[in-house]
Amino acid sequence: MSDEQNPKKITRAFVLAAGLGKRMRPITATLPKPLVEVAGKALIDHALDRAAAGGIETAVVNVHWLADLMEGHLTHRTGAPEIVVSDERDALLETGGGVKRAIDRFGHEPFVVFNSDSFWLEGPRPNLGRLIEAWDPDTTDILLLVAPTATSLGYDGAGDFYMDADGRLSWRGEREVAPFIYAGVAILKPELFADTPEGPFSLTLLFDRAIQRNRLKGLRLDGQWLHVGTPEAIQAAEARVRDSARIV
Repeated sequence: MSDEQNPKKITRAFVLAAGLGKRMRPITATLPKPLVEVAGKALIDHALDRAAAGGIETAVVNVHWLADLMEGHLTHRTGAPEIVVSDERDALLETGGGVKRAIDRFGHEPFVVFNSDSFWLEGPRPNLGRLIEAWDPDTTDILLLVAPTATSLGYDGAGDFYMDADGRLSWRGEREVAPFIYAGVAILKPELFADTPEGPFSLTLLFDRAIQRNRLKGLRLDGQWLHVGTPEAIQAAEARVRDSARIV
């Protein structure tokens, strides 16, 4: 099937890499969190390499904290995807505001959003390819990759979502434990940003709106999600990667 005949081909992505990484201190006092290495590779490179393998040709990466280091690192990458830097040195715009600043880069086509610290062990089929294959713009405004709360390494929270048999997501209630957590990768439609605030706002605003329309859906990650949020979590993630390599 040619690219022109494949309606699910998604070639552009936004990688969220501007955060302060406060929970990763003291490492992030002098190093942006996306440049923290896990299993011999910076977190940002894990995300960008996954993007390239999934057919992403252009990735917009926002920078704020220690932006010069981020830009220097990105300059030395070779191969796909092509990197476009979205400069947020003037103000940190949060997840939604950061994407909105660069929204013209995506035209009218859906695009992938990555958290730069999204890190998981793949199952038999790469998860980004599965996510793009599952994307259905007729029934869905946002499609999230979600992971089981109970088996996600390094995560001790109460989860984010319930998911029904059709993949529709709903938020967990207060003092409840939900079976799924957002794994940091999503497909979104650019038109969702038309009626959003100027300046900083969170992507959860768009998640909320999609839930109200019954158009937020999830795809369960095939593999294991590794939450790399603290210095201690780096060692746990690397140990899990080593164990996985031995099993294979």
